[in-house]
Amino acid sequence: MDWTALRLSLTLGLWTIAILLPLGIVVGQWLAWGRFRGKALAEAMLALPLVLPPTVLGYYLLVTLGAHSPLGQVFESLFGQGLVFSFSGLVVASVLVNLPFAIQPMQRAFEAIPSEVREAAACCGMSRWRMLIHIDLPLAWPGILTAMVLSFTHTLGEFGVVLMVGGSIPGETKTIAVAIYDRVQAFDDGAAGTMAALLLALSFATIGISYALTNRRQGR
Repeated sequence: MDWTALRLSLTLGLWTIAILLPLGIVVGQWLAWGRFRGKALAEAMLALPLVLPPTVLGYYLLVTLGAHSPLGQVFESLFGQGLVFSFSGLVVASVLVNLPFAIQPMQRAFEAIPSEVREAAACCGMSRWRMLIHIDLPLAWPGILTAMVLSFTHTLGEFGVVLMVGGSIPGETKTIAVAIYDRVQAFDDGAAGTMAALLLALSFATIGISYALTNRRQGR
């Protein structure tokens, strides 16, 4: 059992949802209530990671984040290391790959809030910040929770993009999914089976807890 790879995957998942939580709320509200030209195009671009093969997405990320790209050069000049084949690069790639898993459930949750409720709050003089805290987030909570669970579990199981952008550096970019692949390649079925079973149990438990919390809140 590669505990280092598991710990790295969990850390990557936590960083991913920590970044996507505020980003998903802002973009989800913008798409849910915004009326602007090009909205369908923006939604299509955000949904691209759902249909693009991981190798294609990984290749474009590799080019975009590489040492010869403007973004890679700026990052290296600021922090003294490149984005590719580093944990920082994995975080950036993971956030981009999980955009549809985070934004789409939040968008649908915000769209489900009756406009009359928000209009009544505005008529009562509530600021946008108070409306967000006391109305939008409580009513959209199930969708936000679903988005975070999907993003976290998808991060744990992501393989193609992680391997292309980060490689398989132990303790740096070797996640649990990559570790399973390495064990299969080495014909170590016992270790691969153990890690696969642990990943399955962890993903099932995470999704089960989210469903239980959502059903409990809806029951109340």
